[in-house]
Amino acid sequence: MFKAEPLTRSIGAEISGVSLNNLDAKTVEQIYEALIKYQVVFFRDQELSPESHMHLAESLGEIDPGHPVYPHVEGYQSIVLLKNDANNKPDTADWHKDLTFKSNPPFASILHGVKVPKFGGDTLWASMSAAYDQLPEGWKNSLEGLEAIHDMGTFRNDYLKEGGVESVNEALQKVGSAVHKVIETHPVSGLKYINVNQSFTRNIVNENQGPSDHILQFLYQHMNKPEFQVRFHWEDNSVAIWDNRITQHYAVCDYLPDFRHMQRITVKNDKRELAQN
Repeated sequence: MFKAEPLTRSIGAEISGVSLNNLDAKTVEQIYEALIKYQVVFFRDQELSPESHMHLAESLGEIDPGHPVYPHVEGYQSIVLLKNDANNKPDTADWHKDLTFKSNPPFASILHGVKVPKFGGDTLWASMSAAYDQLPEGWKNSLEGLEAIHDMGTFRNDYLKEGGVESVNEALQKVGSAVHKVIETHPVSGLKYINVNQSFTRNIVNENQGPSDHILQFLYQHMNKPEFQVRFHWEDNSVAIWDNRITQHYAVCDYLPDFRHMQRITVKNDKRELAQN
C-alpha cells in the first residue's frame, strides 16, 4: 500500500509500498502529488532498470535529451551516468539547482543510487519556499521584482580541463545565459520561493558588483540553514525524485576514495502543469 512518511517539517518524504518497476496510473499520480507536497521524495530497495527509469520519467513529463557535460548510460542518451572515485572526483560540491543557465530550467530529476559507499555520500535538499517564508519582511519586499543573471558557473572548470580557455569561451557562447526572477512562484503549489543558487547565479540585474554580491551572499547564507533541509543517506538501489523548481541540493563528497555509481534522468517539463494551462 502506498505510504508517504514525512522526514522533516519543511521538506522530504520517504515512500513505501511501491515498485518503481511496476507502476500503474494511480501510483504515478500519488507519486506526483507527494512530490508537489514534499518537494523531494525517496524510495528504498528499488532495483530500477533503465527501461523503468525512463518510463517513470516519461510519466512525469518531457525528458531532457542529455546533460551538456556528463556521460550517459550506454544505449540511453537521457540517463546521465555519474561514476565517482578518487580518480574522478565530482564537481558539484555546492548548493545548486540544475541548469538554471537555461531559460526554462528543468522541472524534476530522478536519481538512482546503483552502487553507493557504505559510509558517506549523503545528499541534502533544501526547500526554497521554506527559506522564503523565513525571510525578514523587509528583505521579501526588497527582493520582489528583482531579477538575476545565471550562466554555466562551475562548469567552466570542466571545459577548461578539456581544452583550455578556448573551450571555456566556446562553451559560454554555446550554452549562453538566462535571466530569472529572484523570487518566483511555483506554478502548481502557488508557493513563493527563492530562485538563486551558488553554482550558476552571477549577478543581480541593474546592480553593481558590490551590492549584487551583498544580496546574493545574504541569500546563500540564509538558505544554508539546517531548518530548511533534509539529508538522505543512500543505500544501493535507493531512488530520489525532486522538484528542481523549488529545491536546491548538495551532494556531499565525503566518501572518497570509495566508488559511487548513480544514474539520473532530468525531466524538462511538468506535463500536468502544461495540461492545466
